[in-house]
Amino acid sequence: MTKKCTTDIIETFNEQNQEEGVRVFVAGGNRAGKNPLYVEEAYNLGKQIVKVGFKLSFGVGNAGIMGAVARGVMDTWNKKTCGGSPITGITTKEYLSLYPTDDKLIKSISNLRVADTLEDRKKQLLEADIIVFAPGGVGTLDELAYDMVAMQDGFIPKKPFVMYNVNGYFYHLLEYLKDMSSEGFADPVPFIVVDNYEELVIAFRLLKHRYKKAKTNKEVYANTRQLIYELPYFVKKKTGKDIFVEHIVDEINEINSKGTAEERQTLAEEIEQAYLEKEIERMHERLVIAGRNT
Repeated sequence: MTKKCTTDIIETFNEQNQEEGVRVFVAGGNRAGKNPLYVEEAYNLGKQIVKVGFKLSFGVGNAGIMGAVARGVMDTWNKKTCGGSPITGITTKEYLSLYPTDDKLIKSISNLRVADTLEDRKKQLLEADIIVFAPGGVGTLDELAYDMVAMQDGFIPKKPFVMYNVNGYFYHLLEYLKDMSSEGFADPVPFIVVDNYEELVIAFRLLKHRYKKAKTNKEVYANTRQLIYELPYFVKKKTGKDIFVEHIVDEINEINSKGTAEERQTLAEEIEQAYLEKEIERMHERLVIAGRNT
């Protein structure tokens, strides 16, 4: 008998996805990049999608970052003996013709949709519940810009946007997006920035367990900003495999509901300290990258 692999449905997620579980749309490159770390982290991203109980939506690809993500999903799914396929592939006829008909990875995608146009493909991909941007090229950049416009202008509900900032890949882009907002040319987008798959899985588990009560765009936006603020605290507290995100959530809830004023103040200061330390760490990383590039 096939083991059940679905998870509780997060209330903020689109109703159309509720029957099939939480879907993560990953946008990334069809090239591997020069640093092997990119493919390694992409494969780990795929593994974690399955381990946390989610499924993958992607634009179909058997190479580079996207191929690594999909292989990570399928390898982990097969080990769990779940049956079926956890992947929804959405592409166009023209793109599908580029792949060999006997490609093992493409053949493993049982739910393969062929959209009429690239525009339709993008719209269908945005039906997912969480959007992750992994390292990639101009195609990934195009996807990011399209998705930001669609969310900013209200064509899609607000949903978590995750920047998978492997090897500091997105630092320059994040600074540019901040400048856009600060200069008044765009609304601020609360990107959840994670630097590796350990941080990513913590973010996934927080989305799954801590922020599932929001029902409106305003609440989703506020919850995402709060997650960004609290994430470094969870990363700092989760020092081993025997420490679970869910337990840290319980501790925070216990202090906030039953703790003394002093305990609540201490918790608030620890969360702020962890956030500031992470920002300083990232600032240092940006300086190192800038110096290296110079």
